[in-house]
Amino acid sequence: MAVSPIKMPQLGESVTEGTVDKWLKQEGDFVKRDEPIVEIVTDKVNAEIPSPFEGKLVKIAVSEGETVRVGAVIAQIETGAAPAAGAPAPKEKAAGAAHTEVPPEPAGGRAPAPVAAAPVAAGDGSERLRLSPAVRKLAAETGIDPTSLRGSGLGGRVTRDDVQAAVDQGKTAAAPQAPPRAPAEAPTRVDGKREELVKLSVMRKSIAEHMVRSLATSPHAWTLQEVDVTNLVRYRDSEKDSFRARHGTALTYLPFVAQIVCEALKQFPWLNSSWSEEGVILKRYINLGIAVAIPDGLIVPVVKDADGLGFTDLVRVLNDLVERARSKQLKPDDVQGGTFTLNNTGATGSIASQPIINQPQAAILTTESIVKRAVVVDDAIAMRHIMNICLSFDHRIIDGMTAGQFLSAIKKRLEEWTPGSIRL
Repeated sequence: MAVSPIKMPQLGESVTEGTVDKWLKQEGDFVKRDEPIVEIVTDKVNAEIPSPFEGKLVKIAVSEGETVRVGAVIAQIETGAAPAAGAPAPKEKAAGAAHTEVPPEPAGGRAPAPVAAAPVAAGDGSERLRLSPAVRKLAAETGIDPTSLRGSGLGGRVTRDDVQAAVDQGKTAAAPQAPPRAPAEAPTRVDGKREELVKLSVMRKSIAEHMVRSLATSPHAWTLQEVDVTNLVRYRDSEKDSFRARHGTALTYLPFVAQIVCEALKQFPWLNSSWSEEGVILKRYINLGIAVAIPDGLIVPVVKDADGLGFTDLVRVLNDLVERARSKQLKPDDVQGGTFTLNNTGATGSIASQPIINQPQAAILTTESIVKRAVVVDDAIAMRHIMNICLSFDHRIIDGMTAGQFLSAIKKRLEEWTPGSIRL
């Protein structure tokens, strides 16, 4: 019987590594093709990865919590193996699960590997192998010399479990003890009676790193405009029940804004671009990212070629992506290729916010809460539905005038909106 490797997939544009969050199967389990086998987390998505093969899971090569490069072997499946006698039937394929493969290497080769410790030799003299960041960290903290251990991983690689086993057995480190922690690295102290230390999830750590990296990469600027959306509110209130009856899905404000944003991006293509050292890359297609809040973080699925969709199709695609994002059923392709991001912070009651750009995009727009306020219309006071729209943009690419013109175009289309504005 052949043994086939399962490799770390690429779960997002420019993503070069992923973290194993949770194994859904154990060594010795029989796995069906396309059955979810592991949960992988990156700064872009938290996804259940289906097995590309059917057979027996004979080796888990990467422990939970370990981060490895895209394309690295994380497990091995013995293909052609039959389920053990009396074993329960494997679960059917989860809805929305897709065959996941490691993508072909991009032109120019893969991105450089993250800085890693020098390769070390496994204890049995096998080929020199790299240690994962988790293994290096644990070895340094516990004073264990990984070169003195016999690795149980693929090809004799030393795993985190090997280091932990040495610690549990009281094994003396062969190398000098790790230097004491610097004051900045001292363990966090909490008052057990009045404070609680909640460990960060892998996704929360990834989001934090992505946000810090975005602010360090792009000089952010921010602008806001008020929009009178009274006409749109009245139309949506009158049509939402009949729309659900006709199409079987909810009618929210999101598709109205999304369609108008796509029209404005065509008019102002610099907002639909990305920075490179050779120049600004203008995207002649619009892949609209939609920020979706989930219990443990934020995911941005992408509507591909959103500017080419009619209104009803746009509603269906948006509702489908949001639903699958919240149920962790997104596919790797669902979170790749975004050119501009739209976020609805108004769902939380916010009236103004300053979003962080979703790298490597040039800008991100938020829609805020729709609030009924007294405003001046034609020298008279009237009650109107007002919504703020807020734009953060990369000041290397976009100046304040262009950003203001972009928002003004969106504002004009929203305020002058009529049922005839819908592009079916």
